[in-house]
Amino acid sequence: MLSPLRSALALAALALVFLPALGHGEPAPKTMKGADLYLPAGLKWQDAPPSLSKGAKIALLEGDLAREGPFVVRIKFPDGYRVMPHTHPKRERVTVISGTLFLGMGEKFDMKVGRAMPAGAYGSWPEGMKHFGWASGETVIQLHGIGPWSIQYVNPEDDPRNKKD
Repeated sequence: MLSPLRSALALAALALVFLPALGHGEPAPKTMKGADLYLPAGLKWQDAPPSLSKGAKIALLEGDLAREGPFVVRIKFPDGYRVMPHTHPKRERVTVISGTLFLGMGEKFDMKVGRAMPAGAYGSWPEGMKHFGWASGETVIQLHGIGPWSIQYVNPEDDPRNKKD
């Protein structure tokens, strides 16, 4: 058994080996028996698909939203961003990574009925459930599910794909 001093030194040595890699913001090399590791600063953010209003960014972590099979994405919303009432054809699963996502259920956008989901919160609701949301502060969520992913707005006028620039 190691003495407390030797244990502390061993932990410090391990930290010197592993902690510098955490600050670089790049995916860790695939040298861990095929594991893919993504560090927050290394995510490749791009504009979200046209089914979401401008301002949202998306980072694909796993899978393909347009194909059958599992996927994991992160979506970044600026402060005050709104997603109008909509549904999905498959169960939705959301984890709030940072910021606060407010979630409401129903056909009409109503900030009085939204419930705060702070960083660390998780929510799941069944396919077809009408819901809406908005961000307080820059908010990052992680969405995972089974593709293909799609969104249908309750009011077609709310669908960004129907708006002319």
